[in-house]
Amino acid sequence: MTKSYAAQSENSGMAPHTIERREPRADDVAIDILYCGVCHTDIHYVQNDWGGTIYPVVPGHEIIGRVTAVGEDVKDYKEGDIVGVGCMVDSCRSCEACDQGLEQYCLSGMVPTYNGEDKHDGSITYGGYSENVVVSDRFVVRVPDSLDPAKSAPLLCAGITTYSPLRHYGVKQGDKVGVIGMGGLGHMGVKFAKAMGAEVTLFTRSESKVKEAKKQGADHVVISTDPEQMEAVAETFDFMLDTVPVQHDLNPYLNCLKFDGTHILVGLLEPVDPALQAGQLVMKRRVLAGSLIGGMPETQEMLDFCGEHGIHCDVEMLDIKNINEAFERMKKGDVKYRFVIDMDTLKQSA
Repeated sequence: MTKSYAAQSENSGMAPHTIERREPRADDVAIDILYCGVCHTDIHYVQNDWGGTIYPVVPGHEIIGRVTAVGEDVKDYKEGDIVGVGCMVDSCRSCEACDQGLEQYCLSGMVPTYNGEDKHDGSITYGGYSENVVVSDRFVVRVPDSLDPAKSAPLLCAGITTYSPLRHYGVKQGDKVGVIGMGGLGHMGVKFAKAMGAEVTLFTRSESKVKEAKKQGADHVVISTDPEQMEAVAETFDFMLDTVPVQHDLNPYLNCLKFDGTHILVGLLEPVDPALQAGQLVMKRRVLAGSLIGGMPETQEMLDFCGEHGIHCDVEMLDIKNINEAFERMKKGDVKYRFVIDMDTLKQSA
C-alpha cells in the first residue's frame, strides 16, 4: 500500500489517498519517487476537462526516482540508479510505430502513466503523486549524473514535448526559430533551439516577458500584439514552435515563416479558431504540423542532450499539501516555470 494524493471527483480537489502498487514483473523496475513535476494536463484530468477521467485519479507523469528493485529479466538498471518515468508506461511494443521507438504513436494506443488501463491485468494506472511506482524497464530512462534530479522532472514532459519536434523537423545550426509562448513548454523550447545552434526569437503578448526571454537565451523578442513588430519579421523564420495551449490566431505566425517553413503545434489540442487562411500554406509551401512527446529512445537522447549542454527546467519546489493552491496558481500563470513536488513531503506526512 502506497501513500498518494488523488482526486475523488471533478470537484473534490486533491487529498491524501492510499493506492496499491503491483509486485514487480520480470521486466519491471520498482522506483522510490523523489520528485514529480506538475503539468497542466494534471489539472485537466483532475477536473475532467477532457472527459473520461477515471476516479480516483492520481496524476503525475514527470517522475524522477531511485530504483529499489528490478525484475529478473532487467539488465540495464540496478538498485540505487536515478531514473525517470514520463507520460507513458506501456504500449503494444510490436506495431510499426513501436518498432521505430515511437511508442507515443502506438497504433493500438500507448498506456498513459495515469488514468490508463494496464495491458496485462486491466488495472488503472496511477501516476507520480505517490511514494513509489512500478514500471516496465522499456519505459524507464536513465538520468545523467550531471543533471539536478529535481530540475530534471519536467524534462519528462515539457522537455521531450519541445525537444522531439525540433529534432524531428531538423533544426540545425543557423536556422531561425520562433518560439510562441513563454510558459513551461516555451522556455524549454528556447533552451533547446538555442543549444541546437539556432537563432531564437520569442513571441509573446507581454512586454514583461522581454527581459526574462533574453535571460533564458532568446536572441530576440517580438511582441506579437504589435503589428509593426510582426510585419518586421514577416517571411523570415524556418520554424515556429507553438507552445500556446489555448485557441489563438495562427495566421499572423504563419506569415512569419519563409517558404517551406514549418509551424509546429505542441500545446493546442482544441479546434483551430479563427480559421486558417489556407493560402498562407499553399502559396509558400508552408507546413502546419503537430507533435506529441517522444518515444523512449528519443527521451533518453533528450536527457543525455540536457546533460551535455547543462539544460534543465526552471522550477519552484512544492510541498504536496499545497497542490490545490498550486493548481490555482497555474491556471493564472503564476509559476516560473514548473512546480515540482518534493516527495519527501508526502512520505513524512501523517
